[in-house]
Amino acid sequence: MFKSIFQKAGLTPTQAAIMEYLFNNKEEKASEISRAIKKSRAIVYKDLEEMLGLGLVERIDKPNAISYFRAGHPGAMEKHFDEREEKIKKDRQLFMNYLPDMVSSYNLLGNKPGVRYYEGMDGVEKILSDSLSAHEAIRTYIDIEAIVKYINDINKEYVKKREKLGIKKRGLVLESEYAREYLKNYHSEITDTKFLDKNSVKFETIMQIYDNRISYLTLSEKNRIGVIIEDPSIAQMHKTLFDLNWNNAKDYAAFSKAQ
Repeated sequence: MFKSIFQKAGLTPTQAAIMEYLFNNKEEKASEISRAIKKSRAIVYKDLEEMLGLGLVERIDKPNAISYFRAGHPGAMEKHFDEREEKIKKDRQLFMNYLPDMVSSYNLLGNKPGVRYYEGMDGVEKILSDSLSAHEAIRTYIDIEAIVKYINDINKEYVKKREKLGIKKRGLVLESEYAREYLKNYHSEITDTKFLDKNSVKFETIMQIYDNRISYLTLSEKNRIGVIIEDPSIAQMHKTLFDLNWNNAKDYAAFSKAQ
């Protein structure tokens, strides 16, 4: 009756069969459990020991007699569910940490650019987090006002993680009075910024270039959408264009003096 539920909780088929048997019988010897569920004694003993460790079954030791086993309180199964769920979360996070590298290898082997599309605040977080795997300084075009207005909390967490990882960044900031005031109070040992003259260039999309990838984030009242493109040639082209713009841009001190 409960066997399928036990398996959904993460028990093996044999463990689920043991649990079901014990829920239908007050207590029993391992040898009798083995005979009833038609599994070898060695396997049943092994699974019982593991289930004892999880608190799912209890051992009853009687004087001068073979040990008996009985089912633990059903609440122990709930605890097992919680622990399994937490482990799945950790395993998923580990997988997500390696996902960009997996995608990169997959696309390089296929000799084709990879494109990933995201939307919403979760999408923004994933796009920013992707750059935390960068093996080189990130090149980025920044609209500071849009970042503060639409994704300030997410960006603050992202900056903390990037600083902790020591990933350097060079940022070309869209010049504005707001950006100048913001940068007065912004100091980072691993971040360099320069201004792009607002009269000569305009953009509403944040771009980040790193390794073989380019990410775009469009931030507005209506949309939080983004794309990550992975291709060595496309990335190299954008790195070259960025470096040309960087060499022609003014740093904060020079720009302030010119105003």
